[in-house]
Amino acid sequence: MNFELLIAPWRSPLARALHRNRSQPYSRYFQLATVQTDGRPANRTVVFRGFLGDTNLLKMITDTRSEKFDQILHQPWTEVCWYFSVTREQFRIAGELSLIDANHPDSGLQKARQQTWQDLSDNARVQFTWPHPGKPRAEQEAFSSSVADPAHPPQNFCLLLLDPVQVDHLELRGNPQNRWCYLRDNSHTWSTTAINP
Repeated sequence: MNFELLIAPWRSPLARALHRNRSQPYSRYFQLATVQTDGRPANRTVVFRGFLGDTNLLKMITDTRSEKFDQILHQPWTEVCWYFSVTREQFRIAGELSLIDANHPDSGLQKARQQTWQDLSDNARVQFTWPHPGKPRAEQEAFSSSVADPAHPPQNFCLLLLDPVQVDHLELRGNPQNRWCYLRDNSHTWSTTAINP
């Protein structure tokens, strides 16, 4: 994974959209599509946890016991769809996912995993102590007696990073609407093209 330090040109419109939609708590949620091992699509809503330092890598979290984790191991390519209702903007971000679990060899990424864990709310952390996601419903006691150590992430906590290679930004205002395609080439240089909506 490339940890480029040049901020991509799509970051400014995305930052503006996040700022202008900040009154809506759900503006930090987007849909993440993956591919199941049988080739069928899978989609779910995840929470944007910010960018990894001064990179273009989007942070999310997942549980290593989840189907999403296995799907990403099988096929790391993804596309997210992020809609901002106040400004009526859509960002589709395609790229490659990286799983930073407890066994990841990079110490810098392990620190990022640790910091992300510490930045979570207690309610978010406790979910990683719950019974195995996607399995038949456990008894209520399995959920209510859970406590999560705020200092140390459990083995099943995973930082998920998205390294974008293409961003499609559509503004649904105006007539016609405005749309841009941002594309990263093999030298990690971004191009920006205005395209038809």
